[in-house]
Amino acid sequence: MKKFALYVSILVLSAFTVQQPALTRDDKSFLLDQLQSTKTTLLNDVSGLSDAQMQFKPAPDRWSVSECMEHIILVEKAIFAQQQAAMKQAPNPEKRSEIKVTDSILIKMVADRSHKRQAAEEMKPKDTYTSSAAAVEAFTAQRDQIINYVKSTNEDMRNHVISSPQGYMDAYQYMLLLAGHCGRHTQQIEEVKADPAFPKSN
Repeated sequence: MKKFALYVSILVLSAFTVQQPALTRDDKSFLLDQLQSTKTTLLNDVSGLSDAQMQFKPAPDRWSVSECMEHIILVEKAIFAQQQAAMKQAPNPEKRSEIKVTDSILIKMVADRSHKRQAAEEMKPKDTYTSSAAAVEAFTAQRDQIINYVKSTNEDMRNHVISSPQGYMDAYQYMLLLAGHCGRHTQQIEEVKADPAFPKSN
């Protein structure tokens, strides 16, 4: 009887001490799908483009494919840095009540290009990439780092809440924002390619 009581005690203690994954399997799978699919779509859209096609601007006040890619790279670097900084802070689940947007609504809002936004000055492209290969290499290296982080982490993204100009979001939603932002500007790249004056391939 004493052995049985000891066994029960160990089970009860284990239930309180074993760390459960902070992200559900479905959460992680969905986020990885968003990161991978937006990466694949972007790379497919710029695959084989000449430097002339990458630099083409439909109008003086519109971005080229190269500028869109540079903007994506800059924003992803900033969002990931903010997310990583938040994960180094103590969890703040008491702030979850401040979050007013769901994952699905966030994704739809970011993808909606009927509402144009002005990029912050530091996020505007500065013609950093002179060739399509350089832009693709920079994007791929950075995105793969982000994907590898999500694959390997069990950090509690949901209980790290971040205050942003768009309102409160948790660190998981920040990663959805990162993927969605890429999808938004991939649409912009497709608009540039659809312009009648877009250079023909050789």
